[in-house]
Amino acid sequence: MKVVLAPNALKGCLTAAGAAKAMARGVVRACPTADVALVPVADGGDGLAEVLVDALRGEVRTATVAGPRGDPVQASFCHVPARRLAVVEMAAASGLALLPPNRLNPLLTTTLGVGELIAAALDLGVLHLIVGIGGSATNDGGVGMATALGVRFLDAGGTPVEPVGGALAAIRRIDPGGLDPRLGGVRVEAICDVDNPLLGERGAAWVYGPQKGATPAQARELDAGLANLAAVIEHDLGLDVRDLPGAGAAGGLGAGLRAFLGAELRRGVDVVLDLVGLNDHLRDADLVLTAEGRIDAQTAFGKAPAGVAERARARGVPCIAIAGGIGDGLESLHALGIGAIFSLCPEPVSLERALAAGGDYLAAVTEQVVRAFLAGRR
Repeated sequence: MKVVLAPNALKGCLTAAGAAKAMARGVVRACPTADVALVPVADGGDGLAEVLVDALRGEVRTATVAGPRGDPVQASFCHVPARRLAVVEMAAASGLALLPPNRLNPLLTTTLGVGELIAAALDLGVLHLIVGIGGSATNDGGVGMATALGVRFLDAGGTPVEPVGGALAAIRRIDPGGLDPRLGGVRVEAICDVDNPLLGERGAAWVYGPQKGATPAQARELDAGLANLAAVIEHDLGLDVRDLPGAGAAGGLGAGLRAFLGAELRRGVDVVLDLVGLNDHLRDADLVLTAEGRIDAQTAFGKAPAGVAERARARGVPCIAIAGGIGDGLESLHALGIGAIFSLCPEPVSLERALAAGGDYLAAVTEQVVRAFLAGRR
């Protein structure tokens, strides 16, 4: 029997690779002769670069770049020399986790460091660049990123504006003439797990601004700033990014990557599953197991377990999921191909205990899932 293990990271508990190894222990306990394929996955959020370092035999590179409030941070990215590929997580340079709560303010944060990471990747001669755009502390529409790569954003007097969310309303002209010429030969993919437009009630400022510290008044100001940026982009660059699915991801970085670097906006899990070769592993599989920290109705919208299940279903392979927390609305996931969802925890336990014992719990429930599957085949 062949079992494919394709978990996402369980945040705060296990990396995707760690989760796959724990699940493998459970499979072998239930079926010592099983052929086990470990295929850790991601969907564009935290852990993307780590998954691809392992899957593609990449190298971890580190650069000193500007953090979300301009302070220097050490940010890592994945470099795959054999493919001339680099994978950058915007959260490594401009992420929410890099700031304490008292410094969160999307009027003052910037994606400048993301652009500096991209420049570091270009220094390595890459021809394919993947940018994961989840977990941001920013709402600058990608202006900081583009500034670091040579684009100028000018006010009414021709003076460059500060590349932060609170300055977007002052932009009157975009000058792309200084854009790093090396980008001309590079394929850029921006990947995320949301499809929000740039503006309005489902846009970057109103939906995600509050978690980055924005008050209602600040969210209104940020939305107006992004609307001004979109208008200038359309006038100067000839591109309408307002309603582009994913444009509102990472505080409008999705729109900025499309407008300034010509990036393709793609669902993160699709890109990752292609890169890790999940389809090849599924060809002769009997069972697929996936996992994530929490599974609920939102999982259906581009999260890793849903992407794994869709591909398994297309090939007639049963898929079962394991989660640390299980929410409502699972019917949509069953329709996508997740046959059943099991809880990680064997009994009511504290979050601290669940995180500490996550690997053992995951191995134990995986064993029981495989035993149930084998019993059903007899």
